Amino acid sequence: MFEKLKKRILSAVQKIARKGEEKEKIEEKKKKVEEKVKKKKGLLKKIIKKIKVKKLKKEDIEPIISEFKINLIEADASLEVANKIGDDLIKSLVEKEIERKKFKEKIIKSLKESLIEILNIPSIDLEKIISKAKNEDRAATFIFFGINGVGKSLSIAKFANFLSKKGYRVILAAGDTFRAAGDIQLEKYASALNLPVIKHKRGADPAAVIFDARKAAESRKYDIVLADTSGRIHTKRDLLDELQKIVRVNKPDLKILVLDSLSGNDVINQFEFFDEAVGIDAVVFTKVDVNEKGGNILSVCYKFKKPILFLGKGQNFDDIEEFDSQRFIENLIGDLKI
Repeated sequence: MFEKLKKRILSAVQKIARKGEEKEKIEEKKKKVEEKVKKKKGLLKKIIKKIKVKKLKKEDIEPIISEFKINLIEADASLEVANKIGDDLIKSLVEKEIERKKFKEKIIKSLKESLIEILNIPSIDLEKIISKAKNEDRAATFIFFGINGVGKSLSIAKFANFLSKKGYRVILAAGDTFRAAGDIQLEKYASALNLPVIKHKRGADPAAVIFDARKAAESRKYDIVLADTSGRIHTKRDLLDELQKIVRVNKPDLKILVLDSLSGNDVINQFEFFDEAVGIDAVVFTKVDVNEKGGNILSVCYKFKKPILFLGKGQNFDDIEEFDSQRFIENLIGDLKI
């Protein structure tokens, strides 16, 4: 009997031990999950809990600055922009007495101020430009530049639709005469929008095409010419000469660069190339619906101080919106998980 009782007790102990081990394993797994969840709650909350002093030292916020820089670079901002924002935050926070409960509020305020400074670029008054041209008995000429594949033709069509809805009469110029069927896409968009398009045969002088469009607009009393151009950046010298001639002959009121938001920081190289060729006045970013990170928008504004006219979203003619810096800042801060 004693042996049976001993076995029962031993069996019970073993069960308890197994349950204890299982419980320990469950607790360990639970702990790991909790740690992962904690990490995902955002660096700012963790840092706030650790800060127990009112006057912040540089070492208190360096982890936050480092995380912001990583987030900005992951959002396609350049290192130059990330460093600028990091430096601004250090200046705003280090050696300042801040109540722990107001730390989050203060850092958001400082970040917004830094972003506002980057995006504080004089806007372009399109209606004023169009009105000035009309007073001079001519059509305002807006020429679009950019490499192949960025969405120039669709951007021109969207812009034409935007202007037409405001009551302006728009004519298009198919100045991309180098690429096979370079004018066909623009012609299709023009047909869908019931807009005239001026084109020549393939290989024609694009400066002449745009010049003829201007003359047609003048004779037909149109308000605006929107002109496409070639984007074959691989033939750099030839393209540069061609673009310079286009501008020299047609003296556009606005030179607009179309950039693909999916291009990351290559937009800097593209801007430098076209700015060297013609002197860019404003920028349109395309495919923002696919990539809403927006860091390269910051990079372009910071480095070149040129306004963003529009953001292209989607494939429909109405999928275009005027750039709103305040909305952009709110979206970017949200992406940084503050």
